[in-house]
Amino acid sequence: MNREDFVALLTPEAQQLLREVAYDSKADLVKLVTRLRAEGHEPGLVAAVLSQLKLRRRAAAKFGEFATSMLFTEPGLEQASRLSVAARHAGRFRNAGIQQVADLGCGIGAEAMALAAVGISVAAFDIDEVTAAVATYNLNAFDNAVVELADVTKLDLSPFEALFFDPARRELTGPARAQAVRKFDPSSFSPNFDWVLQQSIAKPSGIKLGPGHPHEAIPDKAEAQWVSVDGDLVELGLWFGAVAREGVRRAALLLTTDSDGNSVSHELVSDQTKPEHAPLGELSGFIYEPDNAVVRSHLIGDLAEQTGTHSISAEIAYLSCDQELHSPWLRGYRVLEDLSFDRKKLKALLRERSIGVLEIKKRGADIVPEQLRKELALKGDNSATLIVTRVGEAHRALLCEAIR
Repeated sequence: MNREDFVALLTPEAQQLLREVAYDSKADLVKLVTRLRAEGHEPGLVAAVLSQLKLRRRAAAKFGEFATSMLFTEPGLEQASRLSVAARHAGRFRNAGIQQVADLGCGIGAEAMALAAVGISVAAFDIDEVTAAVATYNLNAFDNAVVELADVTKLDLSPFEALFFDPARRELTGPARAQAVRKFDPSSFSPNFDWVLQQSIAKPSGIKLGPGHPHEAIPDKAEAQWVSVDGDLVELGLWFGAVAREGVRRAALLLTTDSDGNSVSHELVSDQTKPEHAPLGELSGFIYEPDNAVVRSHLIGDLAEQTGTHSISAEIAYLSCDQELHSPWLRGYRVLEDLSFDRKKLKALLRERSIGVLEIKKRGADIVPEQLRKELALKGDNSATLIVTRVGEAHRALLCEAIR
């Protein structure tokens, strides 16, 4: 979204369209554009409104009903925290007795909204003009939040009680802006990751990062928490000072819902920066895939101890045991066949079992699941899961049945 589009969205005409217009399909969209143009609305305004409505539909997964009253940019929505996760961040500051937070790189304002909602005064800053304007719009209902356009590296941060950083991990300027290219090198973050760390160790601070952030770039004194929402690994949070928990160095947090639709959470924690891997053992009758928050946090060993399972190969994130387990951390499978990874034999076995629908999973195996599925020429009425991985030092193909 450019400056002109944002200004257009603030007009009474655009605000009314945002409240009243709805569509559910591409066919509806074509008819809708034709109708709005026929009613005399300018093409640019129609495009801006419809783009915003599409972003609001996508944003519902992160913001629920609040999305219908917010504005978004494409990269801002992509990087924004889910409201449930931002609320957890805000809770850390509140529980530490923090009354004021500087949100440095506030994006569209998700974190600032959560902080302000629990009574914390928020000074939010962003370097991009349109993004800062969108955050101002989204925070309009909060008297305890202000947004400023600024390069946070040029600010005097000493007056602020606590800090929160969400460094941009996408290209914000130049020709790559439209594609919102991801940045995986911490030195290329905006602001620079080393600068962010220098500020964070000085006072209570949180840093939101992508879950693939390298372990070697995590300071030993930080609490590092990987967060999964309904099995989707969404972020790594680094916490310092009063908002870090004493004795916690690595943590995996799973946020999900129970059978009644209530929000529940599960967490594994360790006081070690390099937790032990799970003990090795033979493949048993059941194989389990841990939640990715456990995998990325390297807390496989802790989960194995908790569940009575063991690893089947060094550094491979599958666990096994001889009984059926039900854990929020584990997705389980009953092993039906254990065979060497031979495409011809595997194809014959699947034909024999009339497998027409096959979920293919891999760890430690150089295969492309989509390509393998084509080679297997599946046919039949039955379904199964194929896990291609290492068992010990050997590559194996495990035909499995998912535990429901």
